[in-house]
Amino acid sequence: MSITLTGTIERRDIGTGAWALVTEEGVTYEILRGADKDLLKAGQKAKVKGQVREDIMTAAMIGPVLEVKSFEVI
Repeated sequence: MSITLTGTIERRDIGTGAWALVTEEGVTYEILRGADKDLLKAGQKAKVKGQVREDIMTAAMIGPVLEVKSFEVI
């Protein structure tokens, strides 16, 4: 199921590091590795379309894992 979220990109220093999208409602999603490097800029606001991957666990465990399909910097 595809979802669209708007929020701020954050870098989390957990383990080897993780990228997160923190929504305007304060919900944190962990961005799945391999996302476009143009998205991965701390402090950047973006509208992201993707899929929550319930079949993947990560070392950081900072929130649901979001596989980004597309994004728009806002």
